[in-house]
Amino acid sequence: MSRSRAPLVIGGTAAAGIGYYLYTAGGNSKVAQKQAEADAHKLSSKIKGELPGRGREAEKDAEVLGAQTGAKVDSALNKTQAELNRAKAEADAYAKNAKATTLKKIDEFDKKVETEASKAKSGLWSWFGGK
Repeated sequence: MSRSRAPLVIGGTAAAGIGYYLYTAGGNSKVAQKQAEADAHKLSSKIKGELPGRGREAEKDAEVLGAQTGAKVDSALNKTQAELNRAKAEADAYAKNAKATTLKKIDEFDKKVETEASKAKSGLWSWFGGK
């Protein structure tokens, strides 16, 4: 039967790492522990910084996305404003046309009333001997 060598390799690597930190700390275990923690923190922050979507790359992506969203909002706002202006112009034209038509009908009615009134007036005066 063959046995896996992974536990042996992992154990050897751990022993070598512990030996390295004890050697560089001059045999002081507390200093070796602090150096190991500091190196682990450096490595962790370096790995996190290199992950996609982190740091400057994320800021650039967010900026581009924000600009695209802003452009879409501005475009929709401009389109809506143009449609509102067009509708306002159409409503103004309709109101102006309706006003002109109404005034024309009022003028025609006034002429008719004046004409009929003058006929009635002349008819009434004719009874009394006037024109």
